[in-house]
Amino acid sequence: MKMQKGAFMRGTDNMILKEIPVPEVGEKEVLVSLEYVGICGSDVHYFHSGCCGAYKVDLAEDFMLGHECAGTVVKAGAGVEDLKIGDRVALEPGITCGKCEACKSGHYNLCPDVVFLATPPVQGCNEEYIAFPADMCFKLPENVSTKEGALIEPLSVGFYAAEQGTVNTGDTVIILGAGCIGLVTLLACKAHGAGQIIVADLVEARLNKALELGATAVVNSGKEDIFEKVKELTGGRGFDVVFETAGSAVTIAQTPFLVRRGGTITLVGISAQEEISYNFAQIMDKEATIKSVFRYKNIYPKAIAAVSSGAIEVRDIVTHEFNLEHIQEAYEEAVNNKTDLVKAVIKVK
Repeated sequence: MKMQKGAFMRGTDNMILKEIPVPEVGEKEVLVSLEYVGICGSDVHYFHSGCCGAYKVDLAEDFMLGHECAGTVVKAGAGVEDLKIGDRVALEPGITCGKCEACKSGHYNLCPDVVFLATPPVQGCNEEYIAFPADMCFKLPENVSTKEGALIEPLSVGFYAAEQGTVNTGDTVIILGAGCIGLVTLLACKAHGAGQIIVADLVEARLNKALELGATAVVNSGKEDIFEKVKELTGGRGFDVVFETAGSAVTIAQTPFLVRRGGTITLVGISAQEEISYNFAQIMDKEATIKSVFRYKNIYPKAIAAVSSGAIEVRDIVTHEFNLEHIQEAYEEAVNNKTDLVKAVIKVK
């Protein structure tokens, strides 16, 4: 049996490499030789804390992280019609049942039986090869690299956030949090034609990256009074759409004070706290709408098309790249380097 390298967390803050079998390809599956895997914030939480929200890693067993990936098809199983050997693909990491109410109504992101890579107990994709359903592997155009392909997953979150927030041409938007998800939300809002995009964060390097990617203005909320600053930037009107992407109790609680009357709040980041004090009097007085985001649905084809057309240059969010052999260092950087690491990817081969 052919073997491959796979990276696993063994306890918290510890990554190991070991030999594992290359998986067999089942019916309507393809075997993908992975080339890039992104490091997501959820991966970092699992690696460092052993949990992310309600999901917990069984620390008695080795666990593989990674769910943002792309590579090249090297084998196709029986019944695969739309992909062939040599096709480069981005993998949508959630396999849904297709039969429940959520799936049949088009909201497959809410499928209660979804099998999602690197969401315990499901193993992830920090490995050289993966067997995956062909219909969840999306072919990349010639001008889209596999590194960009691995970024389609987080970009899809940003796209879905912009759709949930119903961002329209000329809208005034604020994004709280300039990590990866905040930045892809920025890119998606630009593509939707937002007129003014303000980004707030505590880390100067992330704010600089936001400006580089097209933010109209940034606010360092650790040094400036965010409410006074945005009042200055919007003339006291508030924002058409407020995005919370940091998953912070502090920034979530700020959202009702930033939205304009009749505006929309879109909650994207997942807080470690399940219950947060929130000013609903502001919501009621402003008749504001609150939307939430859970992953994405029906986004991959349009996200890939946006990158291919040049409308979105998603590769620019990557600040650090590591080889698979240096995955321990990569995750340590993701945990500890809050100064200039925005997005890290693993180059598998």
